[in-house]
Amino acid sequence: MMLDIFRTTKPDVFTTQPRLGPKVQDALPRRGFDEAAREIGTWDGYQPTPMPNLTSLADRLGIQAIHYKHEGPRFGLGSFKALGGAYAVLRVLQRELSETTGRAITVEDLHSGSFADQISEITVISATDGNHGRSVAWGAQRFGATCRIYIHAEVSRFRAEAMQALGAEVIRVDGDYDATVAQTRIDAAKHGWKIVSDTSWPGYRQPPLDVMAGYGVMAREIVRDLPEPPTHVFLQGGVGGLAASVIAVFHQEWGNAAPRSIIVEPELAPCLFASGKANAATAVSITSETLMAGLSCGEPSQIAWEVLGESVDSFMTIPESLVAPAVRLLAGGACGDPGIDAGESAVAGLIGLMCGALDHDLRDELKLDTASRVVIIGSEGITDPTVVKAIMEGRV
Repeated sequence: MMLDIFRTTKPDVFTTQPRLGPKVQDALPRRGFDEAAREIGTWDGYQPTPMPNLTSLADRLGIQAIHYKHEGPRFGLGSFKALGGAYAVLRVLQRELSETTGRAITVEDLHSGSFADQISEITVISATDGNHGRSVAWGAQRFGATCRIYIHAEVSRFRAEAMQALGAEVIRVDGDYDATVAQTRIDAAKHGWKIVSDTSWPGYRQPPLDVMAGYGVMAREIVRDLPEPPTHVFLQGGVGGLAASVIAVFHQEWGNAAPRSIIVEPELAPCLFASGKANAATAVSITSETLMAGLSCGEPSQIAWEVLGESVDSFMTIPESLVAPAVRLLAGGACGDPGIDAGESAVAGLIGLMCGALDHDLRDELKLDTASRVVIIGSEGITDPTVVKAIMEGRV
């Protein structure tokens, strides 16, 4: 009975034929993933996050395994974003100091404290729905830079206060996430501040590449933890950075054995779905905010699309009505599995899997069967307790 809503609600799905061109391997170079792994692996508190197998739910869905990568414990920040923003701050500071001093500044130089005074005069800024901004603020605090974070009108007060607690000045902008990105570009040009964004645009590539290199740490943990490649990976959308990083690492590590990839987005913010149908990066207008706050993005990252446009097997959009039930299902123990405290943006891939596995036609389209071994990225834990409390109480 707990799965009935996922059985009777059919998402919109568009299946394509991946080209698997060179950008799947080259747009996010292995060298960048190597450098991020070496650095992040030295940070205090680093340890791989857990990846339980939801055995009972897999049985109910008629598949072999569901490997749920649970990012809630990541560095105490509650999401995979901790790997990207903070690492990109370090690299932005390294490049800025190298330019201003006229010599190559190493990561070790930054850690030594020798440039503390110069770093304190650098301001890093970013737009966020919450988790990326928290990581950027944490990175700025770690290395001693000034930080300003731009949030849109619907970002919760709890998430704003979490970034302020890490020393960031938080600026609320009228409009949606894309409006906050636009404002960072205006203010950075005006004041000489350094943008640390998880999305890219013409002329702005390196910090998003660094962010995505950080995400590769998570993807490589998955590769190390699994005895064989999975058959499928369901990935939440957003601007596409997470999905592109995971797919790139899987193809680098597993080659032709890499899993089929399915992108899952809220129906209220389907920019990757629209891009898949158009076969080109395509922006969409967001008229209502999705409950999955971290996925409320109207424009794809250009770098991410370079990978996704060649590698994704299916694009899927899911209705808002499924988000809260999925959070409750995980927390309560999915069909007898241990409970997992997941945030609202963490369940997109799981929703896509449940809807796909329980519908005969979608099951065939997505090539799901009793031998399927599926990876789900549980991208966040409870990053806003007020939202999850409302979900658990049935008020959302």
